[in-house]
Amino acid sequence: MSFVKQAASPRAAQWEAAGLDWLRVDGGAAVVPVDAVEGDSLVLQRLSPVAPSAADAEHFGRALAATHAAGASAYGVGPHGWDGDGFQGPADDLLPLPLQPYDSWGAMYADLRLAPLLDVRTELRSPAQPVLRRLREGEFDGSCSAPARLHGDLWSGNVIWTAGGAVLIDPAAHGGHPESDLAALALFGAPHLERLIASYHEAAPLADGWRDRVPLMQLHLVLLHAVLFGSGYVEQARRILRRYA
Repeated sequence: MSFVKQAASPRAAQWEAAGLDWLRVDGGAAVVPVDAVEGDSLVLQRLSPVAPSAADAEHFGRALAATHAAGASAYGVGPHGWDGDGFQGPADDLLPLPLQPYDSWGAMYADLRLAPLLDVRTELRSPAQPVLRRLREGEFDGSCSAPARLHGDLWSGNVIWTAGGAVLIDPAAHGGHPESDLAALALFGAPHLERLIASYHEAAPLADGWRDRVPLMQLHLVLLHAVLFGSGYVEQARRILRRYA
């Protein structure tokens, strides 16, 4: 059976399909199959959710490590062959996802993920400057040896647990820091999260201090929510910025 998803535009539908195709790698996390892209609609395989087990979470952790290891040509690039910016946010309120190749994760994160959102939430610009400076100076770059192939919006709602295991949907796929996807899973909680992360770490050991960087990795999505939904997320972003200032 199929599920027809309405996108905001034909280009947004093409973006989602391109991301799903790019994330589909041997040994990696399962990705919802795309049967067709028809104008501004995606025809996807219909998924039947089930309650996940700890074993499912462990398998997903290992598979996600394999997806990340497939890599990207640079930090900040989109799926192979994609030209121009992508999209981020809910389908009914999409924002641009700036895409541009960077050699440095920190500079990319500051310039492409944080700064454009800070241009909207202007009250956070001033407290963000020390954090942006630390990122652009490469202070956190040692925690990431190469660009990972990221889902890019991996909150728990974009993982559908089926009888066959976890399946990824709705990506904002780009090259970035692997800890970003893991931090996104932790942002609103995910089933058996500690088991998931432990199995990921066994397959692809995380750099020292990764737990201390979780809020920094979440900052992009927190700012995105601040732009889309307002006040509570603004204060959460402010707390994160104070922590890394």
